[in-house]
Amino acid sequence: MAGCPLFLLWFLATLSLLSAIVGFPSYSPSSTSDSPPRRRPPPLPVLPVPSASQLSWQLGEMAMFLHFGPNTFTDSEWGSGRVDPGVFNPADLDARQWTRAAAEGGFSRLVITAKHHDGFCLWPSAYTNYSVRSSSWRAGRGDVVAELAAAAREAGVGMGIYLSPWDRHEPCYGKTTEYNEYFLGQMAELLTGYGEIKEVFLDGAKGKDSTDMEYFFDSWFKVIHQHQPEAVIFSDSGPDSRWVGNEAGAAGRTCWSLFNQSDVAIGHTTESYSSEGDPVGRDWVPAECDVSIRPGWFWHSKEQPKSAADLLEIYYSSVGRNCFLILNVPPNSSGLISREDLQVLQEFSKLRRTIFSQNLAQDAVATASSTRGGGSGGDPSFGASCVLQEGIFSYWAPEEGGGKWEILLDLRRPVRFNVFQVQEPIQMGQRISSFHVDAIIDGAWETIAYGTTVGYKRLLRLPLVESEYLRLVIDGARADPLVSYMGIYLDEFSTTHHWKRMRIPSGSKKSHLLRQPASMHDGYQVA
Repeated sequence: MAGCPLFLLWFLATLSLLSAIVGFPSYSPSSTSDSPPRRRPPPLPVLPVPSASQLSWQLGEMAMFLHFGPNTFTDSEWGSGRVDPGVFNPADLDARQWTRAAAEGGFSRLVITAKHHDGFCLWPSAYTNYSVRSSSWRAGRGDVVAELAAAAREAGVGMGIYLSPWDRHEPCYGKTTEYNEYFLGQMAELLTGYGEIKEVFLDGAKGKDSTDMEYFFDSWFKVIHQHQPEAVIFSDSGPDSRWVGNEAGAAGRTCWSLFNQSDVAIGHTTESYSSEGDPVGRDWVPAECDVSIRPGWFWHSKEQPKSAADLLEIYYSSVGRNCFLILNVPPNSSGLISREDLQVLQEFSKLRRTIFSQNLAQDAVATASSTRGGGSGGDPSFGASCVLQEGIFSYWAPEEGGGKWEILLDLRRPVRFNVFQVQEPIQMGQRISSFHVDAIIDGAWETIAYGTTVGYKRLLRLPLVESEYLRLVIDGARADPLVSYMGIYLDEFSTTHHWKRMRIPSGSKKSHLLRQPASMHDGYQVA
């Protein structure tokens, strides 16, 4: 205490004496029983986990694909690369109409075929004359990519580009070094000249009789992330999103975002592996489901779009199975999205709003088998009530090593529903491998749905149920499971199309499982 002022010594002695007499509290490293509990830190993530750009992409749920080019005018799907560029002349092209349709339809971004397999470029590339520069549109001074990029910024939707590796026009295709340099040159033009790019779509398709050559994918990936670090790169195997393995817009009922990127060669995929992912995968590469609103990818005058009900089915089978949906809506030869396609998009958006705008469990009381933090109620920041807060950034976490993982919803009144939603906080890793859902039916618990993986979002369609109590039971997980959201909804459209409805007796106080299915539906089988 050498050099300590006399006043400080007196103060400390007086404080000590008062504490002894009056009973002032003093700090002790050991908490007393009536001390407020310290908050538990979050559990450790289970690797792999998504990057910030992958997480933002997944939260966006849907993109609009725009297949557009000379094929639009020649009634083709795979152009030969020998068509006169003068055929490209969309007299009424309006990129604002495209972006307005995307924004109003709930799409988070657009992806344009800046160059399809025919090699024709929708921007005036410095590396080829086979582009809009040689077309009659805008007297050769137009730039579709520039117009779309500007309209996307104005509408608040993300911009993405599709650049086909296979090029049926470019003479150097097949000369490995020369073509890879050519491709990277064009890629750099697109990545540096049009503002922020949210997605780069690399299609692995090419004709069986096409020239065989090596693409320098690793170099391409590095250049893309160098110029656009937030861009999600799509290919058959990632690195950021993977092809689901089909063009029907449907993932497997089991769908992991985990994947072994090195096990899949681009252009050579196995549908089952791409569709289902890998529970022991080393990489986070979620699946992207591509499908067209019309039978073809490019617009054809004799084709008609799918119905809104068809698109709803696709939504359940893609976004509802932990995937991202990229829906192709091809502009017509006038440069506009056709009126009938716009009508379907509007109806599709209305269906989703009608079904999912209100969680019928939002006023429920949620309890759980255990809560992280232990004690009488655990840490409330990980409590069961978190599952009724929409989003993935708050979540229920069980006590470590509890061995029983259940969440009970007391709906406080009988509620009719036929869709169950559950989500994981994927920023903490994908964990759940199997689960089932119970409801009290006529006074006893009855299982109404089985599922395997959850991930970002799982939607299960059920027989029509009326119940006051609902229980999620997690049967298997890679680690202690985390649940960010639970919801129940009434989809009268799917009920009408797939389930024979039964009338509930007027005034009945019992819960009912109304199940006379017209056909077996996902959710009432192991899904």
